[in-house]
Amino acid sequence: MGLKEFFFPKRRDFLGMLARQTSKTLEGMQALKEFMKEPNPSTSGRVKEIEREADELRLHLINELNASFITPLDREDIFSLSRAIDDIIDYGQRTVEEMLIYEVKPTPDIQRMVDALLEATKNIELAVQNLTRGPQLVLPYVVKAKKEENHIEHLYHEALANLFKNKDTIYILKMRELYRHLSNSADRCDEAANLISDIVIKMT
Repeated sequence: MGLKEFFFPKRRDFLGMLARQTSKTLEGMQALKEFMKEPNPSTSGRVKEIEREADELRLHLINELNASFITPLDREDIFSLSRAIDDIIDYGQRTVEEMLIYEVKPTPDIQRMVDALLEATKNIELAVQNLTRGPQLVLPYVVKAKKEENHIEHLYHEALANLFKNKDTIYILKMRELYRHLSNSADRCDEAANLISDIVIKMT
């Protein structure tokens, strides 16, 4: 780092980076829904491609964070929110990958969980997009995202109850793992919502 940047540090748009990362994650969850409607190499490849693009956005944010002395938000909050957002799509992509490996088709339970997960992600994306516009615009989306996460947990336990009616032990083990990935993705939505709430409090 030169003296110029030391005395006049470059302004890095971390809110913009988080917004772009969240939009890419939402794009990935929309692709996940398409895969659940039409599970084929094209739709699965699209999920994997978007997940890779989301990883690149996160890597760029981390590199910028490491190069920055001054940030508009708490450095740890930026890093943690970026990680939670990234994990949402990571678990979605892992679900697709293992469905192909296990050779299982989407079930109505999986489709319902993915639909709710998409809604949660939409609200996380809207919350992040509105961070620069005022806390009164952010918090309603945070509340909606957390409600969707609670709904997904209900769907998760409902899916397990339906699954355990099956007599095929191998199938139960496969599907339980897939349901767990979607539940983990929902947990990251909840984590992101909590982090956004913390950020809003610190901004006001």
